[in-house]
Parts: sequence; structure tokens; C-alpha cells
Amino acid sequence: QHAALIGQAGFDAGCAKNTYGTGSFLMLNTGDRFVRSNEQLLSTLAFAFDRNRPTYALEGSVFVTGAAVQWLRDEMQFFSESHEIEALANQVPDNGGVFFVPAFTGLGAPYWDPYARGTITGITRGTTRAHIARAALEAMAFQSADVLAAMERDSGMTLNDLRVDGGASRNALAMQFQADTIGVPVVRPQNAETTALGAAYLAGLQSGVWSGIDEIRTHWREDARFVPRCSAQQRADLLDAWHRAVARSRGWTQG
Repeated sequence: QHAALIGQAGFDAGCAKNTYGTGSFLMLNTGDRFVRSNEQLLSTLAFAFDRNRPTYALEGSVFVTGAAVQWLRDEMQFFSESHEIEALANQVPDNGGVFFVPAFTGLGAPYWDPYARGTITGITRGTTRAHIARAALEAMAFQSADVLAAMERDSGMTLNDLRVDGGASRNALAMQFQADTIGVPVVRPQNAETTALGAAYLAGLQSGVWSGIDEIRTHWREDARFVPRCSAQQRADLLDAWHRAVARSRGWTQG
């Protein structure tokens, strides 16, 4: 995740990135401040190109995002290829009141509940596969929004945008919904494989291929920007319903 932050040229305090894979992994650059989390996040060294001037970050891990899409593909057989979920989810204008909490292995940050289990709530006779597919994509955004809100509370920072990468960042519906749930633009770079890119940058910096981080900044290019479309009230209502669904999933196997 540290390599992905560098691949996103996230060198400035306040820069946040989210890598969407089987799970989702978020980091917020807190600059020269080591922030001790009160929100069950990890406080970590982001990088130290000058060992006397370290840069710190907050980190949060979501266990299941892309893995929920894989489950719908392999076990539920909703589609044959993962990318087909976007077309299926676009068959409906909203989730129809359905919320999918993919706590297959418990919940990660900021809940850290090993006893939580997956739930799909709000099902009616009119619920279709498209509603469930859409709820799975929305769960990626909701879980990430929970982590980002915790990061803002811990750091006292307000996000200007969120840089995204990884396979699911190519899903325009999911990225638009991510922007709607956090209320700031979501920005996808031209090269979405930023973990490998960041590792290459680190090797290049060490070997002298790159002159420094300012040169690396010039290589970052925006591919797409997703701007929030919903109102603050709509966002609050969605998050409230999501948190009610999360509450139903928590502690399921305990006692």
C-alpha cells in the first residue's frame, strides 16, 4: 500500500488513495505528523526519502470488496466475467432498498469485528439480480467511506479528493457512487496499476533513474474524474441505511 501511495504521487499531506482489489486498502498522508488513531486505524510510516524528514500516514483495510463480485460470479453465477457486473447493475436506477454487507470474513477497519457475517437486507418480492449486483458495488464505496470518515476524524483533515487505483477502479458506476458517498471527487489515473508503478519509482529513485519526487509528480496523469452528484441529505440518508445494515451483520457468530 505504501508503494501504491507513491505510485499515485501522494507525496503531500492530505492526499488520500484507495486501492480496490479483492479487498480495499486506503491511506491518508498526514505529513510530518504521526497521528495515533482513536478510530481503530493503523498509524504508519508512509515513506522517508530523507531519513531525517519522515512522512506518516493513516491506513485502513477493508477485507471484502472485489471478492464480493467474485462470489456473485462464481457461487451465485450472476455473470461469467467480473466486468459484466457493471452492465447488470446499470439495469436498475438504484439499489431498490437492498444493502449488501460482504462481511464474509468479518469486518475490517474501522470496525474490526471478527464475528460479523455477510448479510443482504431490504429484499422484497421485486428484488432482482441487478439490485443485488448494484448493492455489491455500492458496498465497496460504503465500506471505503467509513474508513475515510474515520481518517478525517483522526487527522482533523478534510479530503479534497480521493485517488483510486486497482482493478475495480475501472468500474465507472462504482467510482461514481464512491464520489457520491464521500462528497468529494474521485480521481482515477491513467495507470491504475499504481502498486507496481510505485515499486518501480522506488527502485528508480534508489538507482538514479529519477532525480527525485518532483520528477515523479510530472508522470502522474488523470484519466477520469467522478464528481459527486447527490445532495448532502441524500448522502446522509444512504449512509444511515448502510450503517443500519452493518449493525445487523455485526456479532453474528458471537454468543
